[in-house]
Amino acid sequence: MPGSALEAPALAELTIALAAMRVVAADLKRLGTTHHAPRTASLRVDPPPKELETRLVQSISPDGQVLDGASRELARARQRVREARQRVIDRLGAILGSLDQSERAPDAAVTIRGGRYVIPIRNTARARVGGIVHDESATRSTVFVEPPEIIELGNELRAAESAEQREVLRVLRELTDLLRPHMPTIAAAWEMCVAFDDLCARARYAVEVNGFVPEIGGHLKIRGGRHPLLLGEGRSMLRPYSSDLVIPFDLEMHPDEFTVLVSGPNTGGKTVLIKAVGLLALLAQSGVIPPIGPHSSLPVFMRVFADIGDRQSIAASLSTFSAHVAALREILDGAGPGSLVLLDEIGSGTDPAEGGALAAATLKTLTRRRAITLATTHLGALKQLAAETVGIVNASLQFDAETLTPTYRLLKGVPGRSYGLAIARRLGLANDVLAEAERAVPDAERTLDRLLASVEARGRDIDARAAELETQAAQLEVERQNLAALEELEAQLRAREKALDKDARERARAYLLEARKTVETALAQARAAVTEATAREARRMVEEAIEKTGEEGRRTPEGWVNLEELRRRKNIPAAKKSPERTPVRVTVAESEVSLRGLTVEEAEPLLARAIDDAVLADLPYLRIIHGKGTGVLRDFVQSVLKRDPRVKRFSLAPANQGGHGVTVAEFA
Repeated sequence: MPGSALEAPALAELTIALAAMRVVAADLKRLGTTHHAPRTASLRVDPPPKELETRLVQSISPDGQVLDGASRELARARQRVREARQRVIDRLGAILGSLDQSERAPDAAVTIRGGRYVIPIRNTARARVGGIVHDESATRSTVFVEPPEIIELGNELRAAESAEQREVLRVLRELTDLLRPHMPTIAAAWEMCVAFDDLCARARYAVEVNGFVPEIGGHLKIRGGRHPLLLGEGRSMLRPYSSDLVIPFDLEMHPDEFTVLVSGPNTGGKTVLIKAVGLLALLAQSGVIPPIGPHSSLPVFMRVFADIGDRQSIAASLSTFSAHVAALREILDGAGPGSLVLLDEIGSGTDPAEGGALAAATLKTLTRRRAITLATTHLGALKQLAAETVGIVNASLQFDAETLTPTYRLLKGVPGRSYGLAIARRLGLANDVLAEAERAVPDAERTLDRLLASVEARGRDIDARAAELETQAAQLEVERQNLAALEELEAQLRAREKALDKDARERARAYLLEARKTVETALAQARAAVTEATAREARRMVEEAIEKTGEEGRRTPEGWVNLEELRRRKNIPAAKKSPERTPVRVTVAESEVSLRGLTVEEAEPLLARAIDDAVLADLPYLRIIHGKGTGVLRDFVQSVLKRDPRVKRFSLAPANQGGHGVTVAEFA
């Protein structure tokens, strides 16, 4: 409305909103540029001009106050207010100080009453001080007066404050007029923020509950379903007493199944189950990813009906049974294909025979109409309905017969036992009463209960066997992974061995070439004593040795031919000695060293030499066998490895490769 002005707190909130609009628009623009979320990016609208936000930040504080910097006139007006206030306070302080102790109130100080600055004096001094009385104490012994000489100063202060308020109102009108032309843009940008926040909230919820997008339009198939409200409260749905973790349920209805009848004892989770199914379906149809697992699918329900809880009403003269009948009438009037019907304790509240008959007729009718129905019951007669009617299946929530506590695991195809007499026995009901009650149970019910007990026992055996098989499979997988690791390590060692062998051959060949040069020198010196044929024979022997080394590796452990051996073979006279050459030592490093049975003093040099040889041979690791014993030798070995900079890491060997008796060192 022209001429109106927004209050300062509202403008402070708008400042925050404008900043949010700008940030969200920038984020959506980046999404559109990267093409990661094109549909989300399409929500973007151009935000209001940045100048609006800047002006509001300069004029309004975050707590909703108009700042001095909003206008120069406002800053001057507030300065005049501060000066006028100080004059009043200083003058009142002087007057109060000039009064006698008997005239001043105890702990007297300048204060405010009725918007005016006053001083507290005793009622007996009122006539001497004079002025206007603005208030008095409860006992009337103290009055708060504005002395005559302060009245004009107070009026000046009030006038300065009024001028300040007029300027504040002018600033607010100016800011409102500045925003008014941009109202459509602000409204559109705000809707953008709301839509984006809605998407972010749904995404956060899906992540927090570990939800998955279901297939929409298929038959009802819930994998890993959990009750969303109990998850939100931090409590568990369908949970064992000893755990705070939610126990998910799986429920799949085949295309020819329309009604699931859930039976079992009280506190077993039946009601929570059917509520969870309804909430999961409604969340999905509201565009919220529900707490379900992958590979789930949910139909699109056009109508949802529920009769859950006690609807008795004294005011409406409705008993429990009457309330259920009224709800059933409404459901039967509207339910059909594309409907979801949730019925809790169907047939209860009246004679079991009549209630069971009414419940059976209702379930058959809903099944014929192809409405998806989930119902809970305690009535034994209804448990046989699934065997008699196509489209109806039994289900139960598992109960531990030994501890008489629920496990909250949904079992489809098996009706549940009520455990009423068993629970009564555990709660201490008299044995003679229980015996008479058991005799009164119809034979058919007793037979069915024994059959269900047998099925449950067989199910527990199967579950135990499945768990055992899973454990064995996990152990086999670990062993398979260990074997694969060993095979890979063996392949690495073979490759390393082959590389080392090739290197040794090349070095041996180089040594033989050097030996040939030495032989040539010796022959030159011995030509006077031997024939040319003898020299050719010596050269031929060296050439053969070189060729054989190239094909088969080292001829001798040292890897090269000795000149003295050549002389012995052909009776070549000893030539003049040339300067002695120091033979090169080839180190054949081992990847394992055993120190078992040795003392620390005996093991130290062996360990040092083994590490040096392994490093020189460029081995990737060294296995050090120290045995388990007292652990002294192991601690010594690991202290040496810890200090050696050439050791990258070390650890005890796996259990099947020596365990605590072997330390494996890896080199950098």
